[in-house]
Amino acid sequence: MSADVHLRSVQPADVDVFFLQQQELEAQRRANFRARDRPAFTEHWTQRILGDPDVSARTVLAGGEIAGNVVSWWQGEHREVGYWLGQAFWGRGVGTRAVTLYLDVEPVRPLTATADVGNTASIRLLERCGFTAVETVRQADVAFVVLELRSAPAPTSAPTR
Repeated sequence: MSADVHLRSVQPADVDVFFLQQQELEAQRRANFRARDRPAFTEHWTQRILGDPDVSARTVLAGGEIAGNVVSWWQGEHREVGYWLGQAFWGRGVGTRAVTLYLDVEPVRPLTATADVGNTASIRLLERCGFTAVETVRQADVAFVVLELRSAPAPTSAPTR
């Protein structure tokens, strides 16, 4: 499946699919992130993501279906990258391929990413893409691993045509 993964610019209708994907309870649990309601989610995407020229976002397509998104933004002095995939696309190499493709269009290094300490699948995905864990941040009852990519990662597979 991972060979049939592509990125494209986010289209307005994609946001509706992203909303449904962030409603998946297991995804919220793993990300340690509480879903926004539809108005807040739509406002976040239209104003803070698509409406901000310093934010870069791509829709992830897998087999022609919207699998999720990859986004990068400035978090203080650091460029951060994050991704969200619908649960139907987990465990098939889609996330690794999507992040790898995204790293080809996001030029800023170092690049950071965070994952809940319990989200070992996301931590492993980021490590496969060249990220290295640099610290664990604890806030109240939440702990996140901060990962960093200092240079362009080595290719993980042959390029697709």
